[in-house]
Amino acid sequence: TWPSIEIDGRSVKLNDTGYEMARQHADRDVRRRTFETFWKAYGQYEGTLGTLLAARVESGNVNAKLRGHPSAVAASLAQFDIPEQVVRTLVAETNKALPTLHRYFKLRQKLLKLPDLHYHDIYPKMVPSARSYPVQEAAAITLEAMKPMGEEYMGHLRTALSMRTMHVLPADGKRSGAYATGVYGLGTFVFLNHQNTYDSLTTFAHEWGHGIHTILAQRAQPFETASYSLFVAETASMTNEALLTEHLLRNSRDKAERMFVLDQALERLRASFFRQAMFAEFELQAHDAQQRGEALSGRKFTELYCGLLRKYHGADQGVMTIDPQVCREWAYIPHFHRPFYVYVYATSTAAASQFGQDIAAGKPGVQQTFVNVLKAGSSVPPYQLLKDAGIDLATPAPYQTLVRHMNEILDEMERLAAS
Repeated sequence: TWPSIEIDGRSVKLNDTGYEMARQHADRDVRRRTFETFWKAYGQYEGTLGTLLAARVESGNVNAKLRGHPSAVAASLAQFDIPEQVVRTLVAETNKALPTLHRYFKLRQKLLKLPDLHYHDIYPKMVPSARSYPVQEAAAITLEAMKPMGEEYMGHLRTALSMRTMHVLPADGKRSGAYATGVYGLGTFVFLNHQNTYDSLTTFAHEWGHGIHTILAQRAQPFETASYSLFVAETASMTNEALLTEHLLRNSRDKAERMFVLDQALERLRASFFRQAMFAEFELQAHDAQQRGEALSGRKFTELYCGLLRKYHGADQGVMTIDPQVCREWAYIPHFHRPFYVYVYATSTAAASQFGQDIAAGKPGVQQTFVNVLKAGSSVPPYQLLKDAGIDLATPAPYQTLVRHMNEILDEMERLAAS
């Protein structure tokens, strides 16, 4: 039974959906009460949820041993011919970049005018905006933003948007979130729950990244190789997000609008790069601990996760306070029951950041190289496909490029805030 709290004069049930909405509330006391109540509810099932996850971790290690792989992560990646070094390098480079993440948190504290920072202060927007993005405007902005992709890409996008293959608005019984799906020979179908917000605009561009990826791969490949792995799929969609950000920055009308877009870009990098890398490190630590013979339990998972929360959010450096109850957040993340795939969001963010910047800047050859990646489907293993395109995700370079870009955004945000 999910608990409820009173917010703005009405009772709000803090199930997973209610929590996601309430944690963004502008009132800090509401956020504090939301976190205390929600994580107390999860704490009742720490043992049960820990037993379930421990069984999943043990299964991964046993299967790896039976099949002759050195680790569960190596076994998981082998089916796509992705070297384990990709995940290990991602985690190592993210740890080196934590001062940049901590710099972002300090800016967040300054802009929110808070005396200190707690984990529940991550979610409210640093820079508010009342602008609305109805779906027709989202489509028009996306079309403008994708122009650097070239005429072939744009031709498919214009045709797809004219074919009424989207279900856009929320409806009773409709699945939450947003997703794209394709049927070979029939193109792409996109399902959204559009709310006229900036997040909805970003989601629109993101899902049509998947959509055009599917169309290009189906046009270029036979049925057998027209599908593609998540390793490449999220690079396609997140490159669209990067181009959308570049377009909105070029066309920002005033300082407030520019700061809002920069704020959203920083939050995207926090959530899709640093947070997903933290999840990957948690999975590595859990599997490595079990492989060493350590007993796993809900309490052990909370201990491992708490250490990562403190490290990533700078608790020992005085950047952010990690309250003990939020260390149970591992139990709320369903992705851990499908081990070793969330890292893809972090690697894809790094690849997309480089592709997006180079395409937006008109760097010779990059746009066609990117389109060729989309056309390849699964005809080339995904890691090798991106490596051949100039982005080797088993090396530090792509992650260092992303961190430099994040520091450049922080430089500008701090200048704008100071002025």
